[in-house]
Amino acid sequence: MRVAVAVVGGGPSGLTAAAALAPMVDGEVLVLEREAHTGGIPRHSDHLGYGMRDLKRFVSGPTYARRLTATARDAGVRLETEAMVTGWGGERTLEVTSPRGRRIVEADAVVLATGARERPRPARMIPGDRPDGIYTTGQLQNLVHVQHAAVGSRAVVVGAELVSWSAVLTLRESGCATVAMVSAHPHSESYAAFRIPGRALLRGPVLTRSRVVSIDGKRRVRSVTVENVDTGARSTVDCDTVVTTGDWIPDHELARTAGLAMDSATRGPVVDASLRTSTPGVFAVGNLVHPVDTADAAALDGRHVAPRVRDWLAGRRAERTGIRIRSRAPLRWVTPQLVTPGGGVAPRGDLLFWVDEYHRTPRLRAVQGGRTIGATRTPWPAAPGRIYRAPWSLVSDADPSGGDVTIELVL
Repeated sequence: MRVAVAVVGGGPSGLTAAAALAPMVDGEVLVLEREAHTGGIPRHSDHLGYGMRDLKRFVSGPTYARRLTATARDAGVRLETEAMVTGWGGERTLEVTSPRGRRIVEADAVVLATGARERPRPARMIPGDRPDGIYTTGQLQNLVHVQHAAVGSRAVVVGAELVSWSAVLTLRESGCATVAMVSAHPHSESYAAFRIPGRALLRGPVLTRSRVVSIDGKRRVRSVTVENVDTGARSTVDCDTVVTTGDWIPDHELARTAGLAMDSATRGPVVDASLRTSTPGVFAVGNLVHPVDTADAAALDGRHVAPRVRDWLAGRRAERTGIRIRSRAPLRWVTPQLVTPGGGVAPRGDLLFWVDEYHRTPRLRAVQGGRTIGATRTPWPAAPGRIYRAPWSLVSDADPSGGDVTIELVL
């Protein structure tokens, strides 16, 4: 099978990219989604908070997923579900396995939109027993919103990111009280607009500067042991459910097996402002390159990449080598990671960062070859647990022959 564009992943960024591309290109646009339905994570998030940036609407997750799916279908996109891309047969040749059999899909361009996932309990190396009742947010939402199954009655939520409050809402809908939220940071990491009303849903404290050091229980979770990271003091919280939230990692297996240049900090592919990867004609969008941003922000990546894919198909091939952008602690990572000739400006004109410390009005400096090439102060804070945005103009004056650019916080 041959198509003009193959989009791997039917979440917000993949569906938006496909819907934007279909009217632009001469040939078929195919979305390959491994789940039974398109829409991605929002399908399981049955609460409001989606669509503000891209749709200019304030809708629930399932409604948002249905709208993006309908938009792509109406644009002429071919949506194929239960289709797993299991490997590569060439630079833009995909090996696809589905209930309909195995086949090869050749594409003139490939957009990787495989998203990100939360680290489960084993990846966080939380010791203790191995009882039932331990979930990630995704597993919890699937259990409650899709399977309509019951969970426990008393839950501890590990993490205090935006997705953590989504887990609290889901637990409440299932009839399970959140008796504690545990965060290693000094403050809850989510935006105040979500954190403040969210506190009213809790039936216990937010334990900051703390971590879960043991989960106890034989058949079912019975309690967790929480340790204060500053004092070492420990306490026991009785519960029958534990939800590990956040701590995201890209679904990067397909990108790695393609041999794409990977960023050791984001663990996703290295991209430039046009979201081009190191392989010609292969692009990466959404939370595969910045784990993790909101669904509507990821969708805007899909909108941004569409004209760049069109240019590739039309034979307008910009230079792919460029200046590497790096970040210095407490900035954990930055994306895009390349300034390339003809690469343009990053999606929404932003550099995206992940930070490990809270700074209320951060000042940033970009340095190349010992010379400051850009500086800015943002009126919004840099906070752990959520994307921090700064203007692309920080690096727009980089010298193409001047070596790496390092971005640092001026303390």
